[in-house]
Amino acid sequence: MKRKSLIIACDGEAASGKSTGAKLIAKKYNLFLLNSGLLYRYASKIILEHKPKKIFPFLNKKMKNLNYKRISKLNLHTQKIDEFVGPLAKLKKIRLMMKKIQKRLIKNNNRICVEGRDIASTILKKNPKYDFAFYFKCNLKVASYRRWIDLKKKIPLKFVKTSLSKRSSMDKKRVHSPLKKMKDAYLIRSDKLSKKQMLNKISKIIDSKVN
Repeated sequence: MKRKSLIIACDGEAASGKSTGAKLIAKKYNLFLLNSGLLYRYASKIILEHKPKKIFPFLNKKMKNLNYKRISKLNLHTQKIDEFVGPLAKLKKIRLMMKKIQKRLIKNNNRICVEGRDIASTILKKNPKYDFAFYFKCNLKVASYRRWIDLKKKIPLKFVKTSLSKRSSMDKKRVHSPLKKMKDAYLIRSDKLSKKQMLNKISKIIDSKVN
């Protein structure tokens, strides 16, 4: 695809398959992949490590010259980070900071796939607006098993299930930039599709409108 600009938003609950979907899309259409969750997870990691007295000034300094490629290679899926990142993501100041970082990265990449929980509803709602929005959904049993595998089975599956359920509820109910499906977002049920089927479904939607 030689289109100069292509902006795709991928939203969904924790372990809903949005990361896998976004990776498949980015690879097929040669797009820069931005996982907004990694920004929040990295922020959680350095807070847990450094235990600053004042979180916002600390993060403001640490995230100013962020190297996204470097943090994308870190292991940021641990149980401690899982438990910390939800409450952190609820804070308005933190969300505004992350929005600025994402906007800067998006501005530098006009062919991009952005993954998160408020991408279509907030980050890419306008200036620039997404060309396509996908909302990923997965039943809790399948999502919990996926995250359990990500965590290398180091903690009981039932704890993972409880953690995911709590996180998704928190994301939907938070005051600032809650998780929600936009009216024009295409629903992708990842628990009912293989990776190949998922990519085929998404590709048909994109190709039919772009070409």
